[in-house]
Amino acid sequence: MDVMKNNPVVMLAALFPCLFFKIHICLGADTISANQPLSGDQTIESAGGIFELGFHKPGNSSNYYICMWYKQTSLDNIVWVANREKPVSDRFSSELTISNGNLVLFNESKTPIWSTKVSSTTSTTVRAVLRDDGNLVLTDGPTSPRPLWESFDNPAHIWLPGSKLGYNNRTKRNQRLISWKNSEDPAPGLFSLELDTSDNSYKILWNMSESYWTSGSWNGKSFDNIPEMGMRQNFLFNFSYFTDVNESYFTYSSIDSTIKSRCVMDVSGQVKQLSLFGLTQKWNLFWTQPQRQCKVYAFCGAYGSCNEKSLPFCNCLRGFEPKSQSAWDLKDYSGGCRRKTKLQCGNNISIVQNGEKDKFLQMSSMSLAEAAQAVTTANNEECESTCLSDCSCTAYAFNNSSCSIWTGDILNLKQLSEDESTGKTLYVRLAASELQSPKKQNGAVIGAVVGVAAGSAVLLGLIALLILRQRKKVLRHGKAVVEGSLVAFDYRYLQNATKNFSEKLGGGGFGSVFKGRLPDSNVVAVKQLESVNQGEKQFRTEISTIGTIQHVNLVRLRGFCSQAKKRLLVYDYMSNGSLDSHLFQEKNSNVLEWKTRYQIALGTARGLFYLHEKCRDCIIHCDIKPENILLDDEFCPKVADFGLAKLVGRNFSRVLTTMRGTRGYLAPEWISGVAITPKADVYSFGIMLFEFVSGRRNTEPFADGKVKFFPSWAASIIIEGGDVLTLLDPNLEGNVDVEDLTRVCRVACWCIQDDENRRPSMGQVVQILEGAIDVNSPPIPRSLEIFVEHQENIIFFTESSSRHSSQARSNTSNASSKVKSPTP
Repeated sequence: MDVMKNNPVVMLAALFPCLFFKIHICLGADTISANQPLSGDQTIESAGGIFELGFHKPGNSSNYYICMWYKQTSLDNIVWVANREKPVSDRFSSELTISNGNLVLFNESKTPIWSTKVSSTTSTTVRAVLRDDGNLVLTDGPTSPRPLWESFDNPAHIWLPGSKLGYNNRTKRNQRLISWKNSEDPAPGLFSLELDTSDNSYKILWNMSESYWTSGSWNGKSFDNIPEMGMRQNFLFNFSYFTDVNESYFTYSSIDSTIKSRCVMDVSGQVKQLSLFGLTQKWNLFWTQPQRQCKVYAFCGAYGSCNEKSLPFCNCLRGFEPKSQSAWDLKDYSGGCRRKTKLQCGNNISIVQNGEKDKFLQMSSMSLAEAAQAVTTANNEECESTCLSDCSCTAYAFNNSSCSIWTGDILNLKQLSEDESTGKTLYVRLAASELQSPKKQNGAVIGAVVGVAAGSAVLLGLIALLILRQRKKVLRHGKAVVEGSLVAFDYRYLQNATKNFSEKLGGGGFGSVFKGRLPDSNVVAVKQLESVNQGEKQFRTEISTIGTIQHVNLVRLRGFCSQAKKRLLVYDYMSNGSLDSHLFQEKNSNVLEWKTRYQIALGTARGLFYLHEKCRDCIIHCDIKPENILLDDEFCPKVADFGLAKLVGRNFSRVLTTMRGTRGYLAPEWISGVAITPKADVYSFGIMLFEFVSGRRNTEPFADGKVKFFPSWAASIIIEGGDVLTLLDPNLEGNVDVEDLTRVCRVACWCIQDDENRRPSMGQVVQILEGAIDVNSPPIPRSLEIFVEHQENIIFFTESSSRHSSQARSNTSNASSKVKSPTP
């Protein structure tokens, strides 16, 4: 510094790049004062270089805002915005400075458009300082006993560690997080997170009025609806509650000081906890609520329908179009949809065109909007007539002998799956021109009726014939009695169906599987269970529970047999067998193309998500691997053997490694003897994803004869930004969507993290594979780092790898002294 003071040439050399690049003259300065304002491209920076503040233009916006952001990452890094509702267009003519004891933003016209609004003062020592915790503090000099104002008391859409989110008991003001309007406009949006002091819970509101999610009451350790917070090993943050006569608030801190975190009230209407791990420089989703996008109230706006099985999630109803297509392009659906054609009713048209009145669009499997008016009617026709006679009525529904009508705009519509029992039928009012005239359909309807009648007569005859034949076969081959949704088979019945268990399909730790054909010609797979020590009553109870589980990506259980010590399960037969028979193909064989692999991975994830979070009791599969993923004739994946861990008891896991040879798929915590959670399945799924990519067992020798643990090598390529195509199955010849390949590889790396808390849930995996949320580059697990460092000395075997060649065995037998205990 002395050299600079005494040498004008050196001072000029240091000053020139600052002026050229329009950077603040005092590089690294953390203070704004009356003599040191901020304008143009100038910024201030916290002492430790963590946060930076200055003028910023979000996305492709033409407006500028005073923003604070993380300096360490350039992606989605804004944590606070001052002038959310009043942007400036010329940052070089605008200025953020100290004026009358306040931090004030003057626009191009030198008009104050934002201020800290504290009591004015003539003090010349007032300054604003940006701290390393992300708090912008207004003080009256370094000796000031307390801040005059601080950004922590005035949050925008982000809740940072150490800051408060609560309620001021004196001013009756709620410190709430409010979402941006869209990704390019930080103006307050429709969604907000705030404290409810009645039960010390947090709730998310739509339009400051409609609450659609709550954390549940605070019990001193966790919120009732977020129980995992109470378990330190399952949550990365410490929450604390404070209250006195002045204020009530929560604050939180990261358990691991090396992890940076932020809580966001997102434009999606979801509150999200994001974390920045290590050197990845990208935010990773740790936790989100509500977990499903369509749980967000009115996310798609008026006349918009939310469907979680489609992308984008929002679509306008038939006969409607987005009010603002540009807003929808920015994923801001709050404006909703408008009619393409005006209704006839209420248009002061004395003669209805073509003699046609308004009609109704029938929409099945809908979650109905709220704010309906109940009307007493006898049937659907009367309900329709009631709505049609009222020009303000926009829709009606007649369900369970109850008529409901809606007036005005319809909000919060959701399209449900056909198998969801809560779905109702909604009739939406449209102009007649938007619907096909029924006159054009009369001929087709009459033909269909005649065809159905004739077909029904033939069908009834065939059914009667089949019943007679079935009865004869049952008497000859044993009994099959329907119990609830399942069939209780006689042992002799299944013995005959499988030709005395002669055609074996496979086997494992739970027993052997045989192909069978029932008297009705349906082909089934019959599993003979082993090591089932339950009593008859308990076995039937658990079987009946598993039998009620229905999902398109789970193998259907048709029935069972329980006689003496004989326990058998009867499943639908999958014509394309198990995934391993297609995935691990020899060269020049029929190769499973990438698109099919991706759909199989997604379907498997959906099945596991259903088991973990949608069943009445959480079911942990405990044995996820390609052999337990079956494929139907259209290659739709079906998770098999789910629930068997529940039936047999989880003590089987101690012998699983020798009985089934699946050690390569077991999570580290399981091998170490720790009680497992659904995250054990997540780990196994991640290991399996690597096999989707490579088309080979993770522990097979490479073409050069070396034996490496594929996930460790793949993780190093992914995290170091290498060419992911080098990981791809060479049989695919590069025919792959690189974006999908990268997504799968990253998800796999996240799934196999050593710490189960860092692994995503299967629900998050589904969202990532569906493309609903992005996935960043993960940190490399320490266990894999060890494999990378010692690949020449570590050989990882799994007994299930039936394709190990004799050459590989001989190559490794000579190095047996180097083999270490295989730990994932």
